[in-house]
This record gives sequence, structure tokens and C-alpha cells, in this order.
Amino acid sequence: VTSDRVPVEIDDAAVAVIGMAGRFPGARDLDEFWQNLRNGVESVTILSSQEAAASGTPATLLNDPNFVVAEGLLEDIDKFDADFFGFNPREAEILDPQHRFLLECAWEALENAGYSVEVYQKSIGLYAGASSPTYLFDNLATNPELVQSVGLGQIMLGNGVDFLTTRVSYKLNLRGPSYVIQLACSTSLVAVHVACQSLLNGECDIALAGGVSINSQQGRGYIYRDGGIASKDGHTHAFDAGGTGTVGGNGVGLVVLKPLTTALADGDYIHAVIKGSSINNDGSAKIGYTAPSVEGEARAIAPGGVCEEGEGKELPLSCSAIIAASSGGIWTRSMTPTNAASGRPRASWSTAAATVMPSRSSPVLTSPT
Repeated sequence: VTSDRVPVEIDDAAVAVIGMAGRFPGARDLDEFWQNLRNGVESVTILSSQEAAASGTPATLLNDPNFVVAEGLLEDIDKFDADFFGFNPREAEILDPQHRFLLECAWEALENAGYSVEVYQKSIGLYAGASSPTYLFDNLATNPELVQSVGLGQIMLGNGVDFLTTRVSYKLNLRGPSYVIQLACSTSLVAVHVACQSLLNGECDIALAGGVSINSQQGRGYIYRDGGIASKDGHTHAFDAGGTGTVGGNGVGLVVLKPLTTALADGDYIHAVIKGSSINNDGSAKIGYTAPSVEGEARAIAPGGVCEEGEGKELPLSCSAIIAASSGGIWTRSMTPTNAASGRPRASWSTAAATVMPSRSSPVLTSPT
């Protein structure tokens, strides 16, 4: 296989991305999402205090000086094509929006890849995760009459994360492995890694991988806490000295994967190629449970390739891990108050080894916890 300029080696362990689908704040599909990226659109909504109050935010929070009313809002979380997927009105009513959106996204992703679940007879696997079922806590649990009328068992089937992927597999007649993967911020990338391994092990012929996160009570804002994950000003300044954190959002995304050799033989449209992946855990050698670890990331990167990661903080630790892995250097960390923009200490790194960046051809996955 060759491009117009550079020959591409065919690797038996490579996996092709042959389709994808997603919905994100300010983007109903991937075409809109791409246009937003190209045009530099910040898809974070800054709400007024009145809008936050209407969403259920307590007045005590609205008056807090550290309260930030910003979020990546997802449209139409109350909408669902129930008839198309064979749900009656009551079943659709008690189904978590995360389950609804993942089901619709799975159909759209396979359609984007050019495959019909009614025609394709080979094995299709599904690997995905979701956030906590806020729809259960905030909408259904507050309606005891509804819970009593349908029964707790049906409520849990429609909202429990355990049933997220197998319901989609049932509705779409997918006969490959169907895994729920729950690893907080690492969920979707780890799902891709597991899906790739499953394909290479011959457990399925096509794999869907990704995740969904929808807060049923959007637009309530959050309290900024120094050193926490949330942004102080409601904006994410990735890899910026003035960055103070990230902003929560909602969305769903899936990719359709197939071994590269098979995708080429089948004439599939190939959006990208995953040449390798790696996953580990960084153990306890770090400042705290939720903190990243350069050592752990470097160990994951060393056998694979490169993955950029960051949450709008001052120092993208993954970049340091990439350099450490590629150079084989020993890194030492020192904290000095040199960041005048934020007034917070800034990490500095030193090593005696050369710092040559490795190839960007392969993603590397590392679980932060």
C-alpha cells in the first residue's frame, strides 16, 4: 500500500479505523465537530446565574465566589428514536440517555463504515463505558410511583452501567464480545486498546470502541477548588501556563475497527491506522491517587508510540514522559515558584540523556489511577 508520497508498510498487528460516529457539545455529528475544530470554536457554554438556577442549582452555590457556570452542553438528551430500536414508550422513558445515545451512535458508526447489522453475518464486538447514571439518581429515583409501577429490576436494566453494551449488542444483533469498561477518564482509550487486542486475537471480525458521558442535569455549574481538575475561569487552556483545569462536558463517540490486512482486502475506507497500543497502571509512586505519574506513563510509552494527554494544566506530564521514554534518561522533579501567570509552583525536569521525540505513529494508553 502506498500514498502519493510515502510508502506504507503493512503490519499484521495494525488495526484500521474504518468508521466513526459521535455527538458533542455544539456538534451533532463528526462533520460539525471537525468544522468546530478547524474554526477554533470553543464549544463551552457560559450560563447566566438565572439559567443555572433554572437547572436546579441551589442559591447557596450561586452566591459562592468560586462558583463557575460553564459546561459543554449536549443537545437533545431528552430525544430518542424509540420506535426504530423497538422500545415501547415506557421502556424509552426509563432508559438512561447514555444508553440511548450509545445505541444510536453504534448504529451510525456501523452505517458510516458501510456495514448493515441486518446483512453482515460475521462477529462484531462492542467495548465501551459510561459515566455514573445521573438519570437514575436525579430523575427516576425521585419518582417512587414510577419505580413501583415498572419494578426496580427494569429500572436497573435501563440505567445500570453493567448493561450498557450488552443492550446495544442485543438490539443490533451483534454477536461478538460485549464488554463494559470503566476507567474514568481513560475509559474510551482503554476500550480501543481492548478492542484492538480482541481483533488481533480473533475474537471478533469488527469491533466498536468508545464511550458516552451524559449528565442528565446539565447546566448546573461547579465550584472551583485550587489544585482540582475544574477550571477557575470556565475555559480550558491546554498546555498553557495560565491553565487552571478543564471544563466538564457531555458527549458520545465510537470508532469502528478492523485488522488492517482485512480492511484492505475488503476495500474498506480507512480513516486511520493504529499501529500499536500499550496499557499499564502507574502504581503508588506519585504524589496522590488521582495524580499522573511520569514514570508510569514512560513505561507504557516505551513499547508503543505516543499519546498526548492533559487536562488544561500548566505542565503536560505526558510530554515529559514521552521524552523520558525515548531518551532512557532518569528524571528528577523540583518545584519552584516561577509561574507568575498563575502564582502556582511550576514543575521543572532535568536529565542528562538526549531528548529525541519518538514517532507519532502509535497511540499509547495509560490508566491514571
